[in-house]
Amino acid sequence: MPFLSSLSDVISSLSSLEPLDIVYTKESPDRLISMNCRARANPAPTYRWRRDNWEIKLMELPNEHYSLVGGNLIINNPEEKKHAGTYVCVAKNVYGTVISKEAKVKFGYLEEFPDEERDPVTVKEGQGAVLLCAPPKRWPTEVTFRWIYNEFPVFLHPDKRRFVSQSTGNLYISKVEASDAGNYSCYVFNPQIGKGVYSKFIPLISTEESEYKADLVVKFPDTTAMLNYNVTLECFALGNPAPHIVWRKIGATDLPASAQVSMSGALLHLYNVQYEDSAGYECEAINQKWQDWHQAWLYVEAAPEWAVTINNTQKDVGSEHTMSCVANGKPGPYIRWLKDGYSYGKGELKFSSLTFEDSGMYQCIAENYWGIIYASAELRVIACAPTFELNPVKKYLLGANNGRVVIECKPRAAPRPRFTWTKGKEVLFNNSRISIMFDGSLEILNATRNDEGVYTCLAENDRGKANSTGTLTITEATQITVAPEDTQVMVGEEVHLQCQASFDPSLDITFIWSLDFRVIDFYLEWKHYERIMVGGIDSGELKIMNVQLRHEGRYTCTAQTVVDNVTASADLKVKGLPAPPGGVRVEEIRDTSVKLVWNRGADHGSLILGYTIQTRDFYALTEVDWRDASTSPTALDGMSVMADVVDLYPWMEYEFRVYATNEFGDGEASIPSMKIKTWDAVPVVAPTNVGGYGGKDGELIITWTPVQPQYFYGKKFGYVVAFKPHDEVDWWYETISDPETRRYVHRDASFRVKSNDFQVREFQVKVKTFNSKGDGPYSLSTTIYYPRDVPSESPTDVYSRPVSSHEALVWWIPVMDTGTGLQQYIDGYQVKYWRKYDDTEPGANRIFVPASMNQTRLENMLPDSHYLIEVRAYNGAGVGPPSEHCEMFTKRAPPSVAPQMWRYISYSGKWLYVWWHHISYDWFGNESFPLYYKVMFRKTGYITGPIYMTGWHFIDFPMPQVGDYELEVRGRYEGGDGPIRKIRLQGNIFLDSLII
Repeated sequence: MPFLSSLSDVISSLSSLEPLDIVYTKESPDRLISMNCRARANPAPTYRWRRDNWEIKLMELPNEHYSLVGGNLIINNPEEKKHAGTYVCVAKNVYGTVISKEAKVKFGYLEEFPDEERDPVTVKEGQGAVLLCAPPKRWPTEVTFRWIYNEFPVFLHPDKRRFVSQSTGNLYISKVEASDAGNYSCYVFNPQIGKGVYSKFIPLISTEESEYKADLVVKFPDTTAMLNYNVTLECFALGNPAPHIVWRKIGATDLPASAQVSMSGALLHLYNVQYEDSAGYECEAINQKWQDWHQAWLYVEAAPEWAVTINNTQKDVGSEHTMSCVANGKPGPYIRWLKDGYSYGKGELKFSSLTFEDSGMYQCIAENYWGIIYASAELRVIACAPTFELNPVKKYLLGANNGRVVIECKPRAAPRPRFTWTKGKEVLFNNSRISIMFDGSLEILNATRNDEGVYTCLAENDRGKANSTGTLTITEATQITVAPEDTQVMVGEEVHLQCQASFDPSLDITFIWSLDFRVIDFYLEWKHYERIMVGGIDSGELKIMNVQLRHEGRYTCTAQTVVDNVTASADLKVKGLPAPPGGVRVEEIRDTSVKLVWNRGADHGSLILGYTIQTRDFYALTEVDWRDASTSPTALDGMSVMADVVDLYPWMEYEFRVYATNEFGDGEASIPSMKIKTWDAVPVVAPTNVGGYGGKDGELIITWTPVQPQYFYGKKFGYVVAFKPHDEVDWWYETISDPETRRYVHRDASFRVKSNDFQVREFQVKVKTFNSKGDGPYSLSTTIYYPRDVPSESPTDVYSRPVSSHEALVWWIPVMDTGTGLQQYIDGYQVKYWRKYDDTEPGANRIFVPASMNQTRLENMLPDSHYLIEVRAYNGAGVGPPSEHCEMFTKRAPPSVAPQMWRYISYSGKWLYVWWHHISYDWFGNESFPLYYKVMFRKTGYITGPIYMTGWHFIDFPMPQVGDYELEVRGRYEGGDGPIRKIRLQGNIFLDSLII
């Protein structure tokens, strides 16, 4: 009589069938509580209810609050003191009693905020602010917090600077701005009771701005989450500039796959939490002033869940019986039992000799901190005389000559009966060939024709007796006459495995083939396996086509009739590429090397010549971006099972894989190792392209190319910028903590050029790297200039030449010293180009070229167009005068169609003949003049050269082996390359013709 556990167990019902936890509020319009209960039973059960283990007297005494509707309990006008508590439903009929799971009734509330005015909060602009919510008492405690800005219902929207903790309700502003000034109110909403309250307004007053370091003020505590549920961790920092939040899982290179970061890094959401997500987590707040971090632990636990449960059981009186159930959960669930609604023990129930009093409804209960589950089943103890009505002895029985014959005798009887067997009128007793088994079956070993006859099983107990009869016939035994033989083949070949058998002609035979004990499905695996049929009858022979490495193993042929079966096996060895190595793992980690260990894979019939190790680092572009690693020793022979992988980047995440090589080539790569990170080290790479220029109002701009991330070599990577006036001894230093920064601006009023300065000012600059392990090397010192004015001269002799319909080259003579005593300092050149009649000069394309160069390539031009080109020198003060305009025409575009091509394969299939038509040229059209054709044929080479206008052209290629081929023909024109005509072939078959 188990409780219904899903809606499918009852028709036309939308309510739960066991009571659920209820939160009741005084504002409820119904003024009642309804708790559901319904059990599936025959005959129909009666229902009772208990509150806090005390039975509610529903039948005996009238009650103004409690009433029973079917099995449902109704509480009218509930009162907290009388009706809050734990309720269970009890269902009972003549077969037993079961109780429902517990359901709690609690009264929800949300108090108001105090009426006292809230004190104002005064902070400087740029500093952080914390506005305390101080929420009132409530139940349930799970509420949502929001903040009102100045007036209701204007709610504040959290962003990178502003964060509302859903744990405390406090509002955190990492960097206060002038626009943040105003009045704030904390709004608390309880979704389960549908009520919200808000506090008195808190004034926020801001003053002048300042910068300060990152400081974590919201730190998630050690947290316990339920398995398969979601959990959110909070972390927020104050600071100016607003800090950036980074999350990490301690001991792992990545956050869990289900993790998601939101609210500009303040929240880490872990969805569908699993046991492997249990770990330490770290949040780090970073700004230009400081770094702050916090670590705490996430524990994952689970409510009980059945692994082994109980079922309705019918057992014989006097027999042994064990009832057990197993539940998974964390902490481990406690198991206890109920019989007919009352406590009956714990752990495992054992009955040494069942009696009728042991019949009843049993419930297994598993519970831990996170929940409780019930499993119900009926145990029925019975007694009856033997009967063969439902399971008689088979009337006609077959057995194989010299085989084993078992005649089953399984009557229904309780208690267990005594068994007696007769053949004809002869009573049978146990001997060397014949034995009566414990369950009553008769076993005959090495059966012969003499064992044929009529057999009768007699079963008897203290309630009565019964018998059943069957006739045994002995047939010829099945024997394998031609067995499969061990075979060795190459990958791609075909093999036949023989299997023939002799059998009794009155029977039908079936051949079953299996590979390593897995039966071959000829319907699904038709591409590789086929039965050989002779005259429409299965001959037993197995044909394996296009053998692959996965087809290696032990093949077993089973010849089977309805009476017996016999098997024969053979091993198939497949020679081919070696199997992937296994167990690839890192055993020692260093800063630039690791010790890698692996297990040898199968050689597939050919000696392994060597191994190759490949790596993939964190910055690999794709999942297949693997690179051969440097190892020690350099060459890894076929007996190697370990090696040192060297020349790695420090503080870099890596994974490794290994593949073997034999005479047939490179085998499949192993499964990648677990990801590891090498130890950190002092950086050794300095920034490049260090330079800069002087700007306006005393600005000195220093630039460099940032170091690539793989050269950081450790955490807390940054730069130290050093600079000084050329004529001074002491250097000035500035630390940059952002590794992606590529420029630094230093402001100093003394740098401004005065009216009496006749020369530019020179500065020496250099930049070095650093991380948590130490400082790296400086770059080479570079001289940069603070100019007096913009360049006064323009480049001369600007000349250009078209390269194609879309590109051109341009040259000029650089700006030189005018001889006036003023040094011409420039940072580079600005090249500007536009169409003379179709574009405007403000919308022209621009290219900036370093001062060390006097030429560049112009791109993205339009075909057959008239262009103007202008070159200017520039420095930190601005752009100099323009050069004279250079005029140029781009070339006409190449044709939009590919050459028309014909092909022919020789009768022998060894030669490919190809010819094509030239694209016709119109001297007055918009397409450029053809120069030559370029032909490429994969596997046989690359041919190109000028082809004259002969109307058509012919060329032939050898095709030395069967395979896939590609043929390309492309025209080269004055305006560039034309479209490609491509043909793909497979063997002697043309697959398609493409235009690219």
